[in-house]
Amino acid sequence: MMTSMEPRVSHPRNTNPIRQSCQHCFLLVKWIPVVFIMSIIAWSYYAYVYELCILTVNSVLDQIIYLAGYHLIFVIFMWSYIKTIFTDVGGVPPEFKLPQSLYDRLNEADSEGTTRQLLDSFARNLPVSNTTMNGAARYCEKCYHVKPDRTHHCSVCRKCVPKMDHHCPWVNNCVAFKNYKFFVLFLGYGLIYCIFISLTSLQYFVAFWKFTSQGHLEGMGKFHILFLFFVAVMFAISLGSLFSYHCYLITKNRSTLESFRAPIFHSGPDKDGFSLGRYNNFQEVFGDNKALWFLPIFTSLGDGLKFPIRSMTCYEAMGNTQQRTGCENTVIEMPQPCV
Repeated sequence: MMTSMEPRVSHPRNTNPIRQSCQHCFLLVKWIPVVFIMSIIAWSYYAYVYELCILTVNSVLDQIIYLAGYHLIFVIFMWSYIKTIFTDVGGVPPEFKLPQSLYDRLNEADSEGTTRQLLDSFARNLPVSNTTMNGAARYCEKCYHVKPDRTHHCSVCRKCVPKMDHHCPWVNNCVAFKNYKFFVLFLGYGLIYCIFISLTSLQYFVAFWKFTSQGHLEGMGKFHILFLFFVAVMFAISLGSLFSYHCYLITKNRSTLESFRAPIFHSGPDKDGFSLGRYNNFQEVFGDNKALWFLPIFTSLGDGLKFPIRSMTCYEAMGNTQQRTGCENTVIEMPQPCV
């Protein structure tokens, strides 16, 4: 018997005031990392614009160049960050949900084989190609539906998320199909933001450091600039490594989860099962409109539920193949699953 699943019925709202208070506290706590990052950004804005550019830089031309370049980067950086935070990552559509009759039969199943047969029969009509280790359809016992390809259940968001990469506490959101482009741009523009601050404040950092040794450094403004340089360099190192890693994942068409555990197809595990060639992999995230590639506007290809995959023997036998430029192997757009 499948005793781990519960009927999909409406449950009465929990009116326990202590439990509700804990839930509200948990929701507030999740925003602490975002508030921390926002506070750092707000302070860096004050330190760079006011303490450095307005009070410290003497050349008017340098002030104009620094402020213009800074605000251009700042706007697109914050735009990307906000889009990453507040984009709804979506969920699994109703057609993947088990009907109540099938759910009741699963509860009455007396063996793993029967359970697998029922799930596979239901999944046969769905556009899924990923399976479990034993070749069965992937099923979420918390959401009561078959998982689309590359979909995973997020314990923090408490739902299945299409093409989930990871849950990021710094944005209080899952990084997934609908906001992955924004997340990568946030990392990239954050890195540029930190490098720009580091390079333009370097000469003043060196000058103030020399003045400090001679006892000429006065006021909190100088402290802001010194600390600004250190913080910018530290964040640049951190963002640089993370941004490089996600650029690598994009070229391989993998998520962070898939890089640790390869997706399983009917032919077995394959970390490169969704790889279509570097350019096509890039387009899958950034789209085919080059003018919008580096703007935080959604242009990713597909719907987050069905993905082109490298050809497998059973799919080739069905004749549903399509050649795409730059692919090392024959690729399909998403045929019906093998039966």
